Formats: sequence, C-alpha cells, structure tokens
Amino acid sequence: SSGHNTKNCQSWNLIPGLRRPNNGPPQGDVTVDMGEADFGKEKDMRKMSFFNPLDPVPKYDFYAKDTWAGRIKKTRPSLDVLRKPVSKTPEEDGRPKVKLVRFGWVLGVMIRAMLNIWGVIMYLRLPWITSQAGLILTYVIIFMSIVVTTITATSVSAISTNGKIYSGGTYFMISRSLGPELGAPIGLLFAFANAIACALHTVGFAETVRDLLKDYDSQMVDDVNDVRIVGAITVVILLCITFAGMAWEAKAQILFFIAIMLSLINYFVGTVIPTNREKESVGFFGYRDIFVENLLPSYRGPNGYFFRLFAIFFPAATGILSGVNICGDLKDPTGGIPKGTLLAILWTTLSYLLISVTSATVVRDASGNVNDSLALTNFTTHCTGLGCKLGWNFDRCEQNRTCRHGLANNLRVRWGILITIGVFAATLSSALGFLVSAPKIFQCLCKDNIYPYIGFFGKGYGKNNEPLRGYSLMFCIAMAFILIGDLNTIAPLISNFFLCSYGLINFSTFHASVTQSPGWRPEYHYYSPWTSLFGSFLSFILMFLFTWWAALVTFFIVLFLLGYVTYTKPSECHALPVKQQNPKSSFLLVILFFSQSLCLGKLKPNTLVLGYKMNWQECKPESLQDYINTISNAFDSSYGIAILRMMDGLDVTDNVHSIVFPFELNLVPFDLGPYKTFLIPHPDISDDGSNEQVRSVFQTKQGRKSIDIYWISDDGGLTLLVPYLLTRRNRWKKCKLRVFILGDQETIKEDRKDMKMLLKRFRLEIEDLVIITDVDKTPLAKNLQRYEETIAPFRLSEEQAGGDIQELKRLSPWKISNKDLEAIQPKIERTLRLNEIIKKNSIHAALVAISLPVPDVTCPSSLYMSWMDALSYGIHCPVLLIRGNQENVMTFYCQ
Repeated sequence: SSGHNTKNCQSWNLIPGLRRPNNGPPQGDVTVDMGEADFGKEKDMRKMSFFNPLDPVPKYDFYAKDTWAGRIKKTRPSLDVLRKPVSKTPEEDGRPKVKLVRFGWVLGVMIRAMLNIWGVIMYLRLPWITSQAGLILTYVIIFMSIVVTTITATSVSAISTNGKIYSGGTYFMISRSLGPELGAPIGLLFAFANAIACALHTVGFAETVRDLLKDYDSQMVDDVNDVRIVGAITVVILLCITFAGMAWEAKAQILFFIAIMLSLINYFVGTVIPTNREKESVGFFGYRDIFVENLLPSYRGPNGYFFRLFAIFFPAATGILSGVNICGDLKDPTGGIPKGTLLAILWTTLSYLLISVTSATVVRDASGNVNDSLALTNFTTHCTGLGCKLGWNFDRCEQNRTCRHGLANNLRVRWGILITIGVFAATLSSALGFLVSAPKIFQCLCKDNIYPYIGFFGKGYGKNNEPLRGYSLMFCIAMAFILIGDLNTIAPLISNFFLCSYGLINFSTFHASVTQSPGWRPEYHYYSPWTSLFGSFLSFILMFLFTWWAALVTFFIVLFLLGYVTYTKPSECHALPVKQQNPKSSFLLVILFFSQSLCLGKLKPNTLVLGYKMNWQECKPESLQDYINTISNAFDSSYGIAILRMMDGLDVTDNVHSIVFPFELNLVPFDLGPYKTFLIPHPDISDDGSNEQVRSVFQTKQGRKSIDIYWISDDGGLTLLVPYLLTRRNRWKKCKLRVFILGDQETIKEDRKDMKMLLKRFRLEIEDLVIITDVDKTPLAKNLQRYEETIAPFRLSEEQAGGDIQELKRLSPWKISNKDLEAIQPKIERTLRLNEIIKKNSIHAALVAISLPVPDVTCPSSLYMSWMDALSYGIHCPVLLIRGNQENVMTFYCQ
C-alpha cells in the first residue's frame, strides 16, 4: 500500500441513549442460538499480533462466556506461556457447542413482566378499591404507583445495561455494578418480598376457590380457614412443580397470557351488553348516571381510607423486574429490558384504567333480589338511594348493611367462566414466578458469603444448579404468610418491602451517577440521577404513609444489613473498581497506578509502574540488567506493567520530590526495602528533538486533544481501562479516546465490526476506531539504520561469536548474539513501522498508550530495551507502555 494509506478510520459518533446495531437479530419468540454468528469465527482466532506468534490481537471471544453465549469460551495465553512459548498453539478442547434457548424482548421481558404485574389485585381488589376511593382517587392511586415503578424501571434499565448478568436478578446486577454494600441489603429484601408475593397470589387463588365452594354450598370450615387450607395445598403443589423442573415454563407463560387476555376481552365486552332484570338486581346498569355517582369516594370498614387502599393496590404495580431476573437468557438485554419493561408498564396501566372506568358502571350496593324492582312494586314506595333513579329500591339492605351485591360488597364483579380461568392463570403464574425467582436471588446472595449462616441455602443441584434448599426456605416463608389468610393484611406488607427495594434501587442509580464511579457505564442513557433520587424519596415516604411500623422495622433491618457489610468489607471484588481513590494531584497518572499497587479500592491486577530508563545505552550493563529483571519479575508474578516515557520529563519538584510510602508495598519479588519511593522520570535526552510533532506534558487542563490507544495485543483490557479512567477526571475529561488496532485489508470490514461490538459491550465512549492495515510495510531506511546503531554496542563481536556463546551469555546476559537478532528482526521491523504510524497519526495527542511487548525469557536485556525504544522513540507526547496480566479487567459481564 502507499505511504498515505496508513490507516482505515471510521468516526464513531456517540448517540445519546441506547445504541443498537441496525443489523441485529429480530426480537421475537424463543430461538436457539448455536453461537456461530457471534463474532467467533475460527479464522479470526488465528490473528496474532507481531509481538509474539502466540500473542493474539483483541478479540470478542476472550470476553464472551459460554454459559451466556452458547459457545466454547476462548482463553488468551497466560504471561507464562508468552514468556516460555510452547512449540504449538493451544487447540480447542473438543467440547461440543451447547445449545442455548434465548428469549426476545416480547416473550422474555414484556409478556413475563405483564404476567407478574397482572395478578390477584386486578381481579379481586381493583373494582372494590374503585368503590371505596371513587374513580378520581383510584386514578390518583394508579398514577402514583406508576410514577414509582416507571422511575424504577428506568433505573433498572440503566443498571441492567451496565454489564451482562447470569442469574441472581436485582441483587446480582447491583452488587456487581455498584458494590455489595448496596446490593446485599437490596437482594435480601427483594428475595423476601418475592416470597411474600408468592403468598399473596396464592391467597388470591385460595379466595377464588373458597368463593366457588360457597357458591355450591361446599364450604369446608369457615372463610378464613378455607383460604388457609386451599392456600397451603396450592403452595405445596407449586413447590413440587419447582422441584420437578421448569422446562415447560416458557410455553406455560404463553398459555397463561392467552387465558388472561381472553378473560379481559370477556370482561370488557360484558360491559356493553344490554342488561336484564337479573343483572340489574345485582347492580349492573351500564354507562348511565352511575358513572358520575362513583367519581367520589365512599369509605367503609377498617380499610376505608386512602393510604390503606393505596397499600392494598400497590402490589398490582410490582413485577416489573421479571425481565431482569432472566436477562442472561435474553437475546438483547440492552434493548430488551428497557423496551419490554416500559411497554409492560404501559399496557398494564391502560388495563387498570379501563377496568376502573368499567367498574364504575356498577352501583356500590345491590340486594340481588329481583322483587326490589320498582316496576314490580307500588310506585309510591319511598326510596332515597341511587337505585331509585334506576328503578330499584335497595334502601333496606343499604340501611341494614346486608347488601351482598354491588361494587362495594361483591369482590367478583362481572365474573363468568372465562374470567375465573383468567384469575386462576394470573394468580398461579404469578405465584409460581415469585416462588422460582426468590430462591434464585437468595442463592446468588448465599454463594457470595456476605452474610453468615446462610451459605447452606446456596447449594445447587442438578445440571441447572437448582437451589432446592432455597426453594424449601422460601416455601416456609410463603406458608407462614399464607396462614394469615387475609389478602388485605398481606398486601400492605408486600408494598412495604417492594417500596423499600425500589427506593434502594433508585438511590443506587443516583449514587453511582453522581459519584462518577468508573464501573458505572450503562448503555441505556434515558435516565436522570435526580429523577432516580426523587423516586427513592417517594418510595420511602409512601412506606411510612402505608404502614409506619412496618417501615420502621424495615429501615432498621436495612441499616443493620448495610452496617454489617460495610464493617466486614467482603474481600471479593466483583467488578470494575467502584471505590478507587480519586487522584487530585497534577501527577495524576502516577498516583492512579500507585493506588492500584496498594490495592486501594481492591483494584486488580496489581500494577508495577516504572519510569523509562533514559540512559540505558550509557549506564552500566548491570544497571540495565536490573531494570529488565524488575520487569521480568513483575511478569512472572502476574503483575501488570506500566512504563511512562516523557520526552521532556515531568517537573513536579515544586510540589513533590518523591512519593514515599511508610509501609510495605505488595511487591515482594522486588527487594525495595520497607520504605517505597517512586522517583520522577528523567528527561528523555535520547530523542532527536524533531519539530514535526507538538510537544505535550501533563498540563493543568489537557483541552480538546485525544488519548490514542494502540491496542496491539489483548492483555485483558488494562490498556483500555487506564486511559478511560483518566478521561473521568476534570483535567482530561475533554480528551476523546481513539483506539487503533491491527487488521488486514481483506478483512477490514469484519475487523471494524467485531471491534465496534466489543467496545460497545465495554460501554466505553470511543470517538474513533482506526484499523491499521500496513504495519507490514518496510520501515524507513533511516529508522532501520538508527536502530542498528543503537544495538551495535551490545552485540557480540566476531571473535566472541566464534567462542562459547552460552558461556558468554551467562557472563554477560545483556549481550546480543546473531541468533537473538535474527529471531527478533521481523518484530523489530514491524515495531519501527508502527512507530512511524504513531508519530504520523498521534501528532496532536495528549497521551499515547501502547501495548507493551512481553519479552521471552531468553531475550537479552539490551535487546528488549531496544525493542521498547523502537516502539516509543520520537513521540513528543507522554507515552505509556502498558501491559495487563492477561486476565480480564474490562468486561461486558457483571462478575
């Protein structure tokens, strides 16, 4: 290629909000994905960087996991393999590819959430609430509930797109994204709330069965004990179903959905069918004067006040996190969860509003006696109620409080066979869903060993790792609440725990946003931290307005759980650092890396930071050997390495002469003594001072420059992470990130597509992605000549080359033999060419980060030093040669 075609660049403009590829798979019903199309082509796996035949270029498959993607996990070679290369590259382990069922957003999120939102309250309590609160206040209750759940849905959408999730639902995503301090209390509360929700829907089912038994004069004991008996039997059957397996669960969801839809259609059609005398006797009169009369409240009984009715209704708005609980099984969680959850809220809200309106077409009190019709009695009979205007006299039962029909007295308004089937479908599907999800959440919490004495329940059984012990525990909790036997008592308790969970979720989103946590990089941007804060306060206020004593108990429990986790400080670091120290001094880069070496915020991996050895050509050979041995020992100890090269040095002597830590660093292989000192790099006096580039130092403000990342080898992502962390600080926030990778002209489109997808999964704001396709071009002759002059003093002379090479290398390990030079010559030529490309394309960069080559154990110290010099020579901005320890520090999973 010509000298001008040094790169293929595509500007990647950032789009606020959700970014999705146009050519993604259509979202629909269940599909089986063999993983063949997900960026895992075998030909791509053969692409290696020129640093080492075993050192691969960055690839999607090194970060994808087979349990989610349905294909065999690819692993990059370790540092030990790169330093002691084997004769052949590792081969596939031969395991067969696993089929994985994935759900689209319709079935996996929207329908699942709608089934959990619809439930016992919609059928058994919404018409009754309308009779008590009136249509206007019922609408206020519905809209206030939807405000809380919609804000929570946007917060959950942000959290759920902050990394892939396997299982554990809300607890897993919050603990991995925002830390166990916030995730553990939320997870415990949410699991408990799900167990109580199972009890609520089971009691709703039991109430329906009890009423049917009463219709046929088959009551067993009394109203309350019949509910307890039927509820206990039902939850035992549900437990047996969970033990037997849930392979049919997805298809059953569709059947349940169809049943509910048929019942709703039947209900709405019934409101427009002309009435007859039998219907009017029980209160059905259609859309006449009743609608206006039912606008205002008519409170009755111990539950007859606004916030009590609100508390009873609120469980009808929960269930919005159903899609999150299975997001590891979704085709596209990033787009599916926000879209499916918000649409589920929309459709269920519309159904609630319509049911409330149609319920207001029934009078509050009716006797059910056809003889109370004024058409059959003397018209001079005195009556004062609403029924008089409609031709009926219900005064007697109203005054005696003996009316058995009407909106305020009969919980089964407008019921027929289809509506009964719909109630069974809604209650059983919701009860089963909550009984399954609660142990899954609790199992994940148990496995993390955050709280003592609960690990027993985390054990999984079978190929699907089913938490059978967790099922038994949640069954016991559900059974305890079922024995209460009163839906109006259980509903406010559920509201309390769900409101607390939603409040903590919203506060977690607010906290992660305002603290600018590095691990907080959601792909979903249509949320506001201040809206989340408002949703959090609203949830907590409603808790006290609903049931103040339960709210106090819940808050004390949360504070205890939060305090325990904060005090014990779990040692497991689950995700990208969320608590690392925020550097404040002008020596930003150095402090950042030292915070890693000191394990501040539990950053991984430990990273050794060195200044570039400027006088390596003039110093004593033993000094050079010690410098390279330090790097080699760090690699052998699986440390990350960062070497900072400054053309003009970094003069911070007015503020800092050296950085001294009066305690032992975790750098045992390096005998540096009890007091650790990081020295400021010396000026780079070796460069020729060419004026072709613009010099740049760590200024107070970097301005609108770029940070150029030359990601040559896949090291686990440390080369990407450190520049990204810099852009989160005020001094660097205006700098844009540009990523340069190696590629082939023939596969440039595939290379760009794969890398764009990988960077998108990392949730990094990358402005430009550049594919370098001509690194194999011969470098300029003057650069080759300069390199040969650089290593000339370290080469063995002809007389020495004729002697015992092994003995000479043992006595002078920094010496370079002809064999050493021949082995590395192709790499050096490509390195020199890459250096030319960097100097041309990064002329205005504020910082250049380049993958650091990993030296072979047989590579002489002077040869490796010349390699680093060839890579970073003549670049007039700060150069960071960086290499991770081959373990993932960047991830698109929460782990």
